[in-house]
Order: sequence, then structure tokens, then C-alpha cells
Amino acid sequence: MKYLGGVSSTSSLSEARDLSRQLLRVAERARTDFAGLAAESGLTPVQARAVLWLEQPSTMSGLAEHLACDASNITGLADRLTDAGLVERVTGADRRVKFLQLTGRGTLLRTGLASRVARGSTVTAKLNPTERRQLATLLDKLLA
Repeated sequence: MKYLGGVSSTSSLSEARDLSRQLLRVAERARTDFAGLAAESGLTPVQARAVLWLEQPSTMSGLAEHLACDASNITGLADRLTDAGLVERVTGADRRVKFLQLTGRGTLLRTGLASRVARGSTVTAKLNPTERRQLATLLDKLLA
């Protein structure tokens, strides 16, 4: 067993495994919480993410980038949101560019969903403001 700075490589590996497992469990819990909140609004998680993103009109390619998916997937998503009366396609100044924007109904749904997400997410429900700032600092450090 090798020792690294007074700590065995086995215990370092165990610590890394345990911390990684906890991070993944928190991420999965946050994903599950979000999916439940989306379902309460009659949306899939991807539809809910799109509605939350569309606070301002967005190009379909901008939405695809935000959702980290291929732009070809956005057409079907936009069709379903349009059929639900939540989104409309509008022509931009350059007539070749179409924007997605929330309808009045979509704006109301977004407002309610955003409020429920802010209150009901794993992070906001279980951590106080100071702890959330500390977590943000640590996550920024990990992602740097």
C-alpha cells in the first residue's frame, strides 16, 4: 500500500469514490425533484427546461444549445409546446430566422414552474443561503 502525504492510496481512492457517489446521488435527486415538478405542470423535464429558458424569445438553435441537443430535436419539441398553447414561432428581423416565444399561457406556466423549482429543488429546500453560496464556490472550484 503506497502512502501519499501521510494518506494511503487505498483510503484516497475510497474517499474519492465516496465523494463521487454522494455527488451523483445529489445530482440524481435534483433530477428526480425537477422531473416531479415538471410533471405537476404536465411537462416532461426537457419541455420544462425549454419553458424556463424561454423567459426571453430564443432562436431554435439557441434553445438547442441550452438543452445540449441537436437542433433537429428542437422542431419536435417546439411542435409539442406549440400544440399545448405554450409557445409560438415568430419571425425575426431577418425573415429567415424563427424565434420561439412563450404565449400568455406559457408565461403563466413558466412563472408558476419557476417558483416551484426555486422552492422545491434539493439545493434550495435543504440549504440555507450561506450554505448555497458555499456550495456554489466549491462547485465552481471543482468545475474550473
